[in-house]
Formats: sequence, structure tokens, C-alpha cells
Amino acid sequence: MGYTNNPDPETTAKAYGKELQISPKESVEICREIRNQDVDDAIEYLEKVIKGEKAVPYRKHKKQIAHNKGVGSGGYPKKAAEHIKNLLEECKANAENKGLDSDNMNIITVAAHEGSPIKGFQPRAMGRSSPHNTTTTNVEVILQEKEA
Repeated sequence: MGYTNNPDPETTAKAYGKELQISPKESVEICREIRNQDVDDAIEYLEKVIKGEKAVPYRKHKKQIAHNKGVGSGGYPKKAAEHIKNLLEECKANAENKGLDSDNMNIITVAAHEGSPIKGFQPRAMGRSSPHNTTTTNVEVILQEKEA
């Protein structure tokens, strides 16, 4: 597993969530929304999404999605938001551990990629079965210290 970006290790902190059992489509929409934000603002935004106060606008995966006031097509992906919020907090802790100013960090890279599926099956009639796999998602986060 590699990162999509190789920034300066002196001013950045990284975290990687591997094979999280969350929706890849919802994760992509959340990542697009919090990219290039201040890390504290992004965590606050995700807390509002978890509480159902603010919707995540869907730009790419928006077919048959209800509209929300002021957002258009969107939703409240609680489970994905919780996992990504935890990943941001881990990355912030990594920055503190490296000696960086964790309150003065920007999200420069946040990306979600489809992970390997967890195999499963659905029993059917007459001893047969159909595949019923669970999707997983890999999420990467890179924070960079803001310029003074």
C-alpha cells in the first residue's frame, strides 16, 4: 500500500485506514468535501454530518439521491464520516508525535480507494448460493503544517 503523494516528511504527517468496512462511494464524496480544509474545521464538519445537522453534497454518485436544503443531492453518511473523522484525529496525533503544531495543519491529501472485498454468500433454494460480498475502502490522509 502506498500513498498517492510524497510530500516533505519534515512538515507533514500521514495516516492510512486500510480495508475499512465503509462505502467507497460515500467516502469519495466526504473526501472531496474536506480536501484542502483546516484539520479542525474538517473534524467539526464531520461531527455535524454524524449528528445529521449538515449534509454532504454528492457530486459524482448522485443518482436516485434525495435533495437536501441548500445542498442539492446529498446525504448524511454517518458510518463513513465516523471512520474518516477517527483517521483525521489519528493523523493529527501523528503530527503531535513528530513535534509539529497540530492546531496549525491543513489537509493536503485525502483520498478514498476501493479495497479488497470480504467474500460472503447468500443461501438460495435447493442448496445453491449467490455471492454476497462486503465492500471495503482504503482511505489515506496527509496533513501539512501551514506556512507562518
